[in-house]
Amino acid sequence: MASQRLKRGLRGAMAATAVAAAAVGVLPVPAGAQPNTPANASEALKKYNELAEQATKLNEELLRAEEQRDANQVELDKANADLAQATQAGDQARADEETFRVQVDKLTEASFEGARFNQLSALLVSDSQQDFLNRMSALGVLASDNNESLERLSGAVDAAEDARQKAADAQGRAQAATDEATKIADDVKKRQTELQGQITEVRNQLNRLTSQERTTLTNTGPKVTATNVPAGAAGVALQFALDQQGDMYLYGATGPDRWDCSGLTSKAYAYAGVTIPRTSGGQAGAGRPVTRGEVQAGDLIIYNGGNHVGMAVDNARVVHASTDGVPVKVVPLENPGSIYAMRRIAG
Repeated sequence: MASQRLKRGLRGAMAATAVAAAAVGVLPVPAGAQPNTPANASEALKKYNELAEQATKLNEELLRAEEQRDANQVELDKANADLAQATQAGDQARADEETFRVQVDKLTEASFEGARFNQLSALLVSDSQQDFLNRMSALGVLASDNNESLERLSGAVDAAEDARQKAADAQGRAQAATDEATKIADDVKKRQTELQGQITEVRNQLNRLTSQERTTLTNTGPKVTATNVPAGAAGVALQFALDQQGDMYLYGATGPDRWDCSGLTSKAYAYAGVTIPRTSGGQAGAGRPVTRGEVQAGDLIIYNGGNHVGMAVDNARVVHASTDGVPVKVVPLENPGSIYAMRRIAG
């Protein structure tokens, strides 16, 4: 996450996520306070959580833009490969066309110089019955050669035209992909700048919190171990995610000891041998939907319109990489924010 998907996926990602609710099995839950924000929280903590959520959203947009950039590069590489192949095929077809055209010209020339005889003239000029048969045989060979050469010439002409059309198509796709790549690169750069600015604000606000508030944010409590873990990939993925408890959050990170939310869940399932999308918005469409009552260990819980994701430890808790300044930890399942979708990846 190609040329036809490039820009629309970039600018329409957030809108597409909202309108795709039914398709991804979204079960909207009324939005409440900012995630991890108690009702009696200080204004500094509320501001911190607000800024952190905005940064998380920017991080998600950046990841989606980078996915589009990577998909664009794949399409560009394919278009260039198709162009090279079509060009080579065209060169060969034109060479064949020239070869067969020469053969046809020679046969045509021979016919006009008297090499082509009808049966009557062959009979009249033959010295004997055997000579007549020889002349008739030569006529048949000449006609056969001429037909074969004409067929080859026709095939070469068709092949050359087909190669020309394929080359033109591939060249057009390559040019479109190149143009899109420039636009996407600009958007990626813009989002990187915006995200870095937002991260600075988050960290500045983190420093304004009381020591008690910072301790609450960074405290993981006793390490949670998986119980009633399902067999197979879901259990392996959950154990991987739980093993990262205490690792710190880092925007855009996929390990080995720093994570963002979707980096943790995607790497956990990759460790279990299952490939899922890199972004939380993409993960909102992975696997199959489950209801709140069906949630079990290993399910993905997507929050806040598709901008955050965690992995269910059981029906009541989720392990997640939260935001800057907060380590990977286990929290109540509803704690990270408004539930957007619940997906079963395996099992």
